[in-house]
Amino acid sequence: MDHVGDAEKAMPWAAGPAGGNSAAAAMRLKMRAFTKDRFAKRVKLVGLACLVFIVYAQWTQITTPSTDKVLPSAHLSASKLQQDLLVCSKLRSKPADPVGLGREKNARYIDGHRPTLIKNATVWTGEPKAGTSPEDARKGKGYEWITADVLLEHGLIKRVGAIGKSSVSPDTLVFDAEGRQLTTGIIDMHSHGGVDNQPELWGPEDTNEMSSDITPYVRSIDGLDPLDYQLQVIKSGGVTTSLVLPGSGNNIGGEAFVIKHAVGKEDGRNETSATDMLADPDRNWRYIKMACGENPKRVYGKVGERGPVTRMGESWEFRHAFEQAAQLVREQDDWCEAADKFGVEQMSSYLPQDLKWETLGAVLRGQVHVNTHCYTIPDLEAFVDHTNEFKFAVRAFHHAHQTYLVPEILKRAWGSSPPASALFADNMFYKAEAYIGSEYAGKILYENGLTPIYVSDNPVLNAQHVVFEAAKAFGYGLPYHAALASVTTAPAERLGLGQRLGKVKPGFDADIVVWDSDPLSVGATPVQVWIDGTPQFEDGFKLEKPHSDPLGPDAAAPVTVEESKSVRDIIFYGVQKSFLDSSENEPTSLEGSVVIVRGGKIICTGTCSAELASATNNKDVTEVHLKNGHITKPFTAFGSAIGLNAIDAEKDTDNGGDSGTFSRAVDGLALGTKKLHYAHKYGVTRAISAPRYTSLGTHQGTSVGFRTSARTSIDEGAVFAEDAAVHYTLDHTAKSGSKSISHAVDTLRHKLLQAAKPSTDEDKEDPFSEVAYLRKVVRGEATLALTVHSADGIANVLKLKDTVDKAVSTSPASTSSFSSSARSKDGVSITIIGGAEAHLLAKELAAAKVGVVLAPLNSYRSTWDQRRALVGAPLNNGTAVEKLVAAGVTTAIGLEEDWLVRDMALLAGIAARNSGGIIGEREALELVGGNVYKMLGLAEKGEVEKDEFVVFEGNPLEIGARVRAVAGGMGSVDVYDEVV
Repeated sequence: MDHVGDAEKAMPWAAGPAGGNSAAAAMRLKMRAFTKDRFAKRVKLVGLACLVFIVYAQWTQITTPSTDKVLPSAHLSASKLQQDLLVCSKLRSKPADPVGLGREKNARYIDGHRPTLIKNATVWTGEPKAGTSPEDARKGKGYEWITADVLLEHGLIKRVGAIGKSSVSPDTLVFDAEGRQLTTGIIDMHSHGGVDNQPELWGPEDTNEMSSDITPYVRSIDGLDPLDYQLQVIKSGGVTTSLVLPGSGNNIGGEAFVIKHAVGKEDGRNETSATDMLADPDRNWRYIKMACGENPKRVYGKVGERGPVTRMGESWEFRHAFEQAAQLVREQDDWCEAADKFGVEQMSSYLPQDLKWETLGAVLRGQVHVNTHCYTIPDLEAFVDHTNEFKFAVRAFHHAHQTYLVPEILKRAWGSSPPASALFADNMFYKAEAYIGSEYAGKILYENGLTPIYVSDNPVLNAQHVVFEAAKAFGYGLPYHAALASVTTAPAERLGLGQRLGKVKPGFDADIVVWDSDPLSVGATPVQVWIDGTPQFEDGFKLEKPHSDPLGPDAAAPVTVEESKSVRDIIFYGVQKSFLDSSENEPTSLEGSVVIVRGGKIICTGTCSAELASATNNKDVTEVHLKNGHITKPFTAFGSAIGLNAIDAEKDTDNGGDSGTFSRAVDGLALGTKKLHYAHKYGVTRAISAPRYTSLGTHQGTSVGFRTSARTSIDEGAVFAEDAAVHYTLDHTAKSGSKSISHAVDTLRHKLLQAAKPSTDEDKEDPFSEVAYLRKVVRGEATLALTVHSADGIANVLKLKDTVDKAVSTSPASTSSFSSSARSKDGVSITIIGGAEAHLLAKELAAAKVGVVLAPLNSYRSTWDQRRALVGAPLNNGTAVEKLVAAGVTTAIGLEEDWLVRDMALLAGIAARNSGGIIGEREALELVGGNVYKMLGLAEKGEVEKDEFVVFEGNPLEIGARVRAVAGGMGSVDVYDEVV
């Protein structure tokens, strides 16, 4: 660089032409020398400064905590520094699954509790026989039910085998299982019991902390209410352990906790507290809930204000949160490394800690089991990417509807084993994320080396019946041993408690259930439940059922193909029983007989020699060979939104609801949906649906009766009742469209009384108006269907009926046509939909000839007006359905949610199996068929013709039955091939 030249430019007077006078030249030489000297001094100064800077930088680096000796700060607390050093030890430790074998007693054991000897049990230990290879065990080999006694002592399973009374202490309690099935307690890996209290009220609702999308710092235990009655209801279904999670409103919702369902002194505990309910008092593992997809972006996304608005935004929220946690982890590791190297007393700062990111930091350290709500392929793939970017494992994807489609994506997740899939068996269609799914998902996942687990998401499903999800999964083809594992050993392992929970073997916690039948059979109910060796139901009600052998482990349920072939001529061989003849109390035996269908209609049942000879000569005839065939009438779905809605939560796929508008469902029919496809496939060939009032379970307007396989509403035979009934809603949701429930009842009463008055303009009024339909009601020409649950509401309905009947009987409008009506002698025809507390007025309903459509079949007190519902044994002596049937009330099973179309036959099976003989098989099938038509006055329209039937492989009222053919009265028969 020419610094001189620069100086000259700065001092132009110093320059002169060459050969100038000597004085000037001398001056220029002096100035140049001066400039060079000053420049040299500058260079020295700069060099010295650089040297000082290098020395300073080196000294600073030496004195940082990560690499060299630090200068202690006098203002730091020595004791706090020592505490921080202990925290370093915790940060570096990774939990291991707590061992069970070798313990003298369970940490939850309470001194003074007596040992229990369970005699004469049929035991499922939860593991194969010793020596079974992992490959064979995966196939189900080595598993078996064994006859054994089980000794429970000090909160542990002490012995399993033949145990004589003389070999136990004299104070031992003895329980005779009488040969019944015994398993470990059921484990529900996804529950909101205790934080999402039932009945639903605003005050105790603590499921989602919605102050922010990212809330890893909140904890479900801080909102868990031990007095929530549903904790006892859940336990009555054999559930001894639950993972109580925050909700799915947030991308990161907070910490979760594993509890046992023993609460307070009545259940053998020392105190009533959430802490006392912890399944692992030592808290070896921690748990966290995260969620992908629709929920967080719907809850938090507000364009222009905050996100996430899209799944892209959600991925940013996840990555940003983990980035903050990773930074905290790095800072902590640096501090701890320096404290180890130079001594904590030399540290110039305390250990970096941030409560907001502490839990996520623990996730990255492998100390927290991650459970993530993800349905769809994009959600799953993005989250798997996050696991690999930030190096953390996922224990299970929850809901996980589409995991069966992409097992390879799950296997790419970071960690030593791929995530499990925590599923429902067949709960689908309720939102877009749930629209793609399969009842065969568990079977497919298992065949791909993955782990299916069945859960309740209580109160989405009643966790009291979470074992029913596993039973249905078995029915859909999941091997028996894997289905039982899906609610016992598999969740125990994924919770990190697999050496203490989930098996019946010495060293494990004494959580035991003795069942009244195989736990994977329809209606299986506990006789007794033990938690930590303490019986939970001192005076529990016991259902009287005949002894039955276990279903497994060799039982394997076949599956049927997804799509059917449509045929007109069929021969069914091997049909053992027929339920087509309503005049018979028991099914007709058809052993050795055939059922012949020609042109889509049954032409012969029996030996049918001539018809069989003719049919076998028909080259177009289809032959279906059955091992245990049953033939029934088709089923009818009543009270749902099927046919008016395709995806529950999507407005664009729904007919809509308006509390101020009375309309006809026939005008909103939208056929050809996936719901209707599955309804038909599972034998639900007919449906009666009404317009929404405010939600899926409420109605207002006239319902339409239609066939589920119809292409459009104008197809011949598609609609069998344009106006099946006149619907109103009088339950707690009525307040959303009225000033009060009392106002809603009063308004309906005035409308009915007005309709009973004579009108000179009646001939001129709109025949499709509300008043026109109410005139039909008061004349006995149409049924009034009222959605109501509470006993008080039902009492109001009975009073309303009495008032209107009296008004009609004294009104000049009582014309001869009304008086001659077949139903006029009973007054206004009313049917109750809902009816959770109807059992309290069973006699009064029977006397008034008011029918009840139970929706749901077994209420779990989800709303305030269902709080007196019967939840069944062992807590209650019976349920509503048998109380109503026993009293002579015409009763049916309704669908409060559309996805239940697959389960109608099984729901009828539960009603029969648990009724103590009150409801027979044929009567049970009428609960999902003919009874609806009787109570709506549509008996003639509900008569099943010879072109309407369903053929099953197996008894339709039992797990594992498979629909093989459906004839829905549309001219052909859909046949489903069976595959193994």
